Amino acid sequence: MTSLNLQATTSLQATLSPRLQRAVRLLQMSSQDFAQVVRAALDTNPFLESEEAVSPADSADQDAVPEPAVAEPGEGWGVDGVNRMRNTESDGGFFETLTAATSLASHLMGQLNVMPLPERDRVLAAVVVESLDDDGYLRTPLEELADALYLVPEPEPDEWLIALRRVQALDPAGVGARSVAECLELQLPAIADPAARTMARGILRNHLHVLAARDMRSLARHIGADQAAVEAACAAIRRLDPHPGWRFSQGSVQYVTPDVIVKKRRGRWTATLNEAVIPRLRLNRSYIELFQQHRNAQHAELGAHLQDARWTVRNVEQRFSTILSVAQAILKRQEHFLAYGPMAMKPLCLREIAQEVGVHESTVSRVTNNKFMATPCGVFELKYFFSRGLGTASGGECSPTAIRGLIREIVAGEPSARPLSDVEIARQLDSQGLRVARRTVTKYRQLLRIEPAERRRGHMACRPTATPPQGDSYGFE
Repeated sequence: MTSLNLQATTSLQATLSPRLQRAVRLLQMSSQDFAQVVRAALDTNPFLESEEAVSPADSADQDAVPEPAVAEPGEGWGVDGVNRMRNTESDGGFFETLTAATSLASHLMGQLNVMPLPERDRVLAAVVVESLDDDGYLRTPLEELADALYLVPEPEPDEWLIALRRVQALDPAGVGARSVAECLELQLPAIADPAARTMARGILRNHLHVLAARDMRSLARHIGADQAAVEAACAAIRRLDPHPGWRFSQGSVQYVTPDVIVKKRRGRWTATLNEAVIPRLRLNRSYIELFQQHRNAQHAELGAHLQDARWTVRNVEQRFSTILSVAQAILKRQEHFLAYGPMAMKPLCLREIAQEVGVHESTVSRVTNNKFMATPCGVFELKYFFSRGLGTASGGECSPTAIRGLIREIVAGEPSARPLSDVEIARQLDSQGLRVARRTVTKYRQLLRIEPAERRRGHMACRPTATPPQGDSYGFE
């Protein structure tokens, strides 16, 4: 017989209050997102106001490092310099000179609309146009496009194929392709030499991977043609555009605004907050006094606004105080990076900075995310300075950033006629006391956008950067 028993247990569980949860979210925001939140608070909370510009006396000492101490609530936070939109007499003329960018879809539809097509064919072609991605490719199978519209009778597969061919015939050449090879083949009429055009078509259809490897000798052997002619055909292919939609891209340029600025003063590296990212707000004392004089139970909503306003000011203070403290602690440990570059980067973990600042590791993680530091070496995200240490032969540690810097130097100094393989690079690192596996060298080389040894032979290696490789798998940028 089954029995039912009730049992009571006691347990402790840490939970965050809604206000603390919001503070955590605001702390990990970028400066741009945080500024939007502050502007929204200024627009909706009557007890908050934007500070006027500081007096000249307050900004006389331009070289002084602001103290990280928290200001008193209501006294305001920040310094003058926040970006503002100014209405000037010349603004109207400037905006009148701007033209709206034409999207790829609008450009293609403009061509379709002047073609003498039946309405059904125009609709099918329009569906194909709207299904193109930013590169100008059709990534969606034709049989799935029918889900995007309702036509009676339902379009046949041949109708979709005709609509696709019609779009592929539009300008720019290459749009509507379903692969890199098809995109380039659609652009082959731009090659004036018929023989080179025919050879290029055969290469794209049958030997694309050999083309990507840039092995002209092997490619000539496969085709059975003269190597010089093969090289000329490949050169013509590489002049084609594998991303025809990019010229119509409307993606906005994302600019990074540093939160912290690093300068060397009197022989020491110092970090200061960027004035442009610090919102200037304070409590509106007049409204607070008026509210307190007429406070009653009917004004509960205004009381909540007042509490929220005080919390917002304190949160702004705490946010920038913590950012500056973390930045100063990072700077203290990575001074050699500023003096000597990436090869002098030291291993650094969140725990070290957390103990220095007196906060939890999770707080340091949130502070270093989407926060940037401007240095004489460039602008870096704060988390860029953190990396685990790799053991050395002497028993010490070296950061992956330093190893990547060494790999860059080794490749830059190699003979172009005999580039070093990843195994040889690993051996050179080992001779310097750095035991790095070959697969790790390969990973770091790819992060630096350095081509393999067989592709670097006979020409200069592509300039390495700190970003992962972009483009497609066939070597077209």
